Amino acid sequence: MSALTSMGRKASIQPDRLWADLMSTARFGAFGETGMRRLALSEEDRQVRDWFVGECRALGCTIDIDRIGNIFATYPGRNANLAPIAMGSHLDTQPAGGRFDGILGVLAGVELLRALHDAQIPPAHPITVIVWTNEEGSRFAPAMMGSGVYCGAHKLETVAATCDKSGVSVAQALDAIGYAGDREPGFMPFSAYLELHIEQGPVLEAENIEIGIVEAVQGVCWLDIKVPGVEAHAGGRPMTMREDALIAASKIVLAVETVASRHAPGVGTVGYISAGPNSRNVIPGSVSLEVDLRHPTDAGLDALETELIAEVRRVSPGAEIRRVWLKPPVSFDPRIVDVVAARTEALGYSARRMVSGAGHDAAHVAGLAPSAMIFIPSYLGLSHNVREYSSPEQCAKGATVLLDAVLDLDERLLADTCGH
Repeated sequence: MSALTSMGRKASIQPDRLWADLMSTARFGAFGETGMRRLALSEEDRQVRDWFVGECRALGCTIDIDRIGNIFATYPGRNANLAPIAMGSHLDTQPAGGRFDGILGVLAGVELLRALHDAQIPPAHPITVIVWTNEEGSRFAPAMMGSGVYCGAHKLETVAATCDKSGVSVAQALDAIGYAGDREPGFMPFSAYLELHIEQGPVLEAENIEIGIVEAVQGVCWLDIKVPGVEAHAGGRPMTMREDALIAASKIVLAVETVASRHAPGVGTVGYISAGPNSRNVIPGSVSLEVDLRHPTDAGLDALETELIAEVRRVSPGAEIRRVWLKPPVSFDPRIVDVVAARTEALGYSARRMVSGAGHDAAHVAGLAPSAMIFIPSYLGLSHNVREYSSPEQCAKGATVLLDAVLDLDERLLADTCGH
């Protein structure tokens, strides 16, 4: 795949090499034919992190790791005084995830560095590829944890003390896999940030479009709800005298659907349920729900949360409700978005501008540096699913747009610096 010419030389993405990396690194956490279980800060996460560090060091990168475990692999530029152009994503997955979510963005970054190295192109700016810690939030909440700490959205001390459901803290897990770094979060400024990702939705595939130019990310609100009841013998308690926590929780699940449907294009999901004591012949005495609410506007997200809480109070006045995470909607920098659009058009790829339904590390970084995202199609719109898939050609096209955009930004930002 061709790319921009820089300093008289052409850097090109090698599609077969990128695909080989995607398939070979999938061994870290693989299950079944295509499934991935690589939870944040697990042994499998350590293995793929070690692979990333080794590959980047072989290309002449310096490696920095901050105290939340984010990894920064920096390829040297002609002017070490310029802030790097950064890109990246995450390597952790859902408990039953796929081989592309987040992973593509990191491995495409590695392939970009290889393309520069092969063509012997020294960019003006250093180029940094980042592995963000715990983007998924499936083991430790909230999601986008590493980028959130780095960009000042979360306090390091609070996050480090956060425990998974087994009582293991983030700090303990970082120590266990050897990725508790010594760099302070926020140590490296960025000239710009780009993130390549699968769409995780059906729009691009349904419209037969090759590249999504992402202008914004919708907001997210996570709620933990604990519904009380009274445990009792399933045979001895008449139906009219029960305080069944699961019945109340079921009504709350339906309320999530109803409230979200009233606020389209907002969405609401109950992704986790735990009933206690979880025995066939015992009426449930407590149920825990984990709720995910999303909307592209601040007002819409606030209305979703407010109305759902009112419904919970109506159904179960004694329910405990805790907001775990709130990430407002984010708009990306129009200049960086326009560079992505221009390079996509120059390559002859079909494209559409869109808002991301899923959250991404770029949503945090956008508050720190001019940022944008690039999407490629997802098969059937599936993600967080073992059937998650994007073709070799689709992955290579996304990586080529990323490479061209980085080289274009390298020249534009250098011109801006010299002009000032």
